[in-house]
Amino acid sequence: MEKMVDNNLIQNVVIVGGGTAGWITAALMAKVLNKTVNITLIESDEIASVGVGEASIPPIMHLNNALGIDESAFLKATKGTFKLGIEFENWQYQGSKYMHAFGGMGKDFPFCDFYNFWLKSKQLGIHSEFGDYSLNYQCAKQHKFSKLKNIQGTNLKGIEYAYHFDAVLYANFLREFSVKHGVKRIEGIVKKVNLNPKNGFISSVHMESGETISADLFIDCSGQRALLIEEALHTGFDDWSHWLPCDSAIAVASEAMKSIPPYTRSIAHQAGWQWRIPLQHRMGNGIVYSNHYMSDEHAEDALLSSLDSKIISEPKKIQFRTGRRRKQWNKNVVAIGLSSGFFEPLESTNIHLIQTAAIRLLKLFPHLGITKHNIDEFNRQALMESEHIRDFIILHYKQNQRDESDFWRDCSLMDIPDSLTRKLELFENSGRVFREQDELFTEVAWQQVMIGQGLMPKDYHPLVNQIDAKQLTDLMQSLSTLIQRTAGKMSTHNDYLSLL
Repeated sequence: MEKMVDNNLIQNVVIVGGGTAGWITAALMAKVLNKTVNITLIESDEIASVGVGEASIPPIMHLNNALGIDESAFLKATKGTFKLGIEFENWQYQGSKYMHAFGGMGKDFPFCDFYNFWLKSKQLGIHSEFGDYSLNYQCAKQHKFSKLKNIQGTNLKGIEYAYHFDAVLYANFLREFSVKHGVKRIEGIVKKVNLNPKNGFISSVHMESGETISADLFIDCSGQRALLIEEALHTGFDDWSHWLPCDSAIAVASEAMKSIPPYTRSIAHQAGWQWRIPLQHRMGNGIVYSNHYMSDEHAEDALLSSLDSKIISEPKKIQFRTGRRRKQWNKNVVAIGLSSGFFEPLESTNIHLIQTAAIRLLKLFPHLGITKHNIDEFNRQALMESEHIRDFIILHYKQNQRDESDFWRDCSLMDIPDSLTRKLELFENSGRVFREQDELFTEVAWQQVMIGQGLMPKDYHPLVNQIDAKQLTDLMQSLSTLIQRTAGKMSTHNDYLSLL
């Protein structure tokens, strides 16, 4: 029998910090554990949430479904819109453009991904973009959206989507949900963290009000301050800024667009990139940059001068450090959200990491007491997940052909993790890309970004040669026509939202 680290039954759980991280965690725990433990969340209205508007990725559907949340009610409460992918502008070179679109690409073939057929078609002189064979991409560019499981009359995949929403409104929505499901909310600020001298576990937190709150398990959702996992337990931090160099962001809201695009825009600039996140009631805008290459003043000027609509809020500066906590679970503290680390918002993974951490904790929930085996497995899975996402984000920076600024030149010359080097070299030399076990991003996602960043394979799969040039030409033409015709029949994004 494994040795117990702490053999106390887990009866009381305290979450320190609200926001998106705290309330997603509280909502999932309340729904799944169904009052078998007492859940308390401490937050203060005096401490502002970092959330400035969020873009998500398709797995958020699983989260909302698990909670039993009605999609229409969710979108109304959060002023949400639909998201079909992320368009990357100027990332390969100034003027370049491609999309990491969700969903399938072209037609699936056994043992041979569709992009192999596209590669050969280019050698035959068929002039097409990879995105021509993505229904999500074509709908996104036409500002179209409808729910569609499969393209009519075929087994080809239909629309896969995520959401844009106001992060503060989402947290409020989940707060109401959690309280209804038995979570106790305490308003106030933690003044002191008390440790058990025998084992170093956190025994309680002392509030400014004078109240002391004890628990068997603590969840740190206190943001970058990492009040429990770092300030109290000194867990340590692995800095990844040598791979992900941006350390600052400025966010500002502007008026909503008349025609709401169902995709996020990521626009590379001199020393980083800018985001555009369209909501029903406003446009979320921001600039992400490295202070080593660009001043705050220059960044703010660049952001404000490039907006598509009139600003309706004051610019908000956010400082961050890319990397992760060395242990996401240490003793009786699990860090979720910014307290566990931060991989900049380029691929909209931060809410997903909150979701997976909360689910991982529930799967490994230490009912009979906290054990080393549970902690080690949680941390092993968290590290593997983080490194896969890290590599995917690094790819965008490393594989650029911009040489007009020191920032981009330095990114293209930087050393990268061996795991990413292997992936890039395999794709470039053989046209192969393989998804690691439990990796978030699909083969199609990697293909879109690598091709979009200018990394073209030198070879394609030999199975493509089983069809002749005319058959290949007919295949590519029929797929493109089918996708364009299907997109053309869709509702506009605005019209679909108006029916919610």
